[in-house]
Amino acid sequence: MPIATNSPDAQVAVADLNIYLADPTSQAALAECRKVAESLILTGALIVKDTRADQGANDTFLDLLESYFAQDQKTLEKDLRPELGYQVGVTLEDTERPSCISTPKCINIISSLPASERPLDLTGHSADPKARFFWRMTEEREKTGLSGMGMHEAPNVVPRAFEGVWKDKMEGWGGRMKAAVQGVAEMLSVGLGLPASTIYDASRYGSHLLAPTATDLTKYGHLDRYACLSLGSILQVVMGRKLIMIIPPRDSIFAGFHSDLNFLTIHGKSRYPGLHIWARNTGKKMPVKVPDGCLLVQAGKQLEWFSGGLVKAREADCLFMVWLGWVAGYHEVVCTEGTLKAMERFKAETPERPLWRISSTFFYHLSPDYELHALPPLKAEAEKRFGPQDEYGSMSVANQVKRELGLIALVADE
Repeated sequence: MPIATNSPDAQVAVADLNIYLADPTSQAALAECRKVAESLILTGALIVKDTRADQGANDTFLDLLESYFAQDQKTLEKDLRPELGYQVGVTLEDTERPSCISTPKCINIISSLPASERPLDLTGHSADPKARFFWRMTEEREKTGLSGMGMHEAPNVVPRAFEGVWKDKMEGWGGRMKAAVQGVAEMLSVGLGLPASTIYDASRYGSHLLAPTATDLTKYGHLDRYACLSLGSILQVVMGRKLIMIIPPRDSIFAGFHSDLNFLTIHGKSRYPGLHIWARNTGKKMPVKVPDGCLLVQAGKQLEWFSGGLVKAREADCLFMVWLGWVAGYHEVVCTEGTLKAMERFKAETPERPLWRISSTFFYHLSPDYELHALPPLKAEAEKRFGPQDEYGSMSVANQVKRELGLIALVADE
């Protein structure tokens, strides 16, 4: 089991997948594996170098999704599959809620963070303005016959206007993302002291999703003019009995504070900044900038459960627990000054293109019939390094996914 220094100065590491692929048994590759594990343990995130994730392929994918989401509402609605929990096809804006809204412990984490490190206030925020498209990237097998598997075995949706190109372009970029995150999963297994195939074996038939997220910048690409009073003010003007708070514009929410329900999330480079993540070792909010030729990886809830809390992806109960790292894995996407500058640049350089922020995102899952539980050696290491952890219990991944989808309003409560 790798041992790391719990330094408050530790940063999200950059690991080189190319070194591992060249010779997984080399000392250099093993050092990269330890780097993968420690970055996810300490910060909940990782930057990974992979020469297969070239920027040209990412740009082709982003162009496709910008054109798709620029279609009219009625056309997009034909690709909805709400009966499948929106796990294939499109999810329109104002549908998915940040999981934090439904989780009191998550609200506590926000209030426990220092004011300068808090995410944008979710008070009054119901559903996110983002839209999504889910394209399953699952290794097919015979249907399991288990109940509740419909959303995990559903056929993909191909938009009519893109029938000639959609599958090839989705599989083209999605295949690169899947290969990268599977490589990271193998490196993580090794870095955690497990056999290299451990995570792959548990995730081989996972309901992996190429999951581009889209925000219409013509509608939502602006800063909020007024923030809640608790954020403070520059000037107070008393007029009669009224106190007017005049405050500067603040960032506005595209995707509210949340953590992902899957095992690992991998992101390609977006054309517009705005992603913030929170590190386990510091509790600090960090804007993310993905270098060319690299991908961003984040821990999800399935990994937290699998590792017995050694890697975190969720909420804290109090300030003490924030600093023990329960904030890791949380993130938000917001409109910032940097987003506005990128918008102006792209409007000047490509005025004919739709103005949509597309995230190049892939959700990597454990297999739906895998019995999710904390691996004893990983939980023991978590308690050795970070103190007592939750009792995670046991649950099938299919049931865990269904439960989490209920928290974000994608399946109805039963």
